Amino acid sequence: MAMTEFRTVFGSLKDFTKGEIEIIDDERRNYAFSNMFEVASKSAPYERVVVGKNLEYVLETVRAEGTSDWYTASHDEFALVMDGKVELDLVKLDDPHGIAPPGKAGAVKLHGDPAGRKMGLIKMGRGHQALLPAGAAYRFRASDSDAVGVILMQTILGDESVEKWSEICYT
Repeated sequence: MAMTEFRTVFGSLKDFTKGEIEIIDDERRNYAFSNMFEVASKSAPYERVVVGKNLEYVLETVRAEGTSDWYTASHDEFALVMDGKVELDLVKLDDPHGIAPPGKAGAVKLHGDPAGRKMGLIKMGRGHQALLPAGAAYRFRASDSDAVGVILMQTILGDESVEKWSEICYT
């Protein structure tokens, strides 16, 4: 019995092919699919563009360029670096509920620097994932000043989430 051979192709901002779905007796417009690298290539730095949605949960593509604002959430979030090198600063907030009350969905942007205890710095490269714990503030920074990276965030749809379905999906 012959084994089928599969080849995984991993894209980047410099080298990607627009994603597609293999349609089985159906039409493309019935499916939502976007290419995170294409989305990031057209996004503003740290704009959180929703590329996948399951009930209230979302996947957001983030273009990592320069240094982001500080964010927090009332729930855990995850950041997966898909391209480039990104540093992540974490601060345990003195008053997390004053910024993101329990039950507040999605990321909340802080105004200014967070008040709290530094938790550390995480240096991430392609394929590295970090937990962004509830009650902590975080900011991203592209490791090289002229470099651009791509982060895939798992979170809950919130005020900072940007939905651009008509721009990123097949019609």
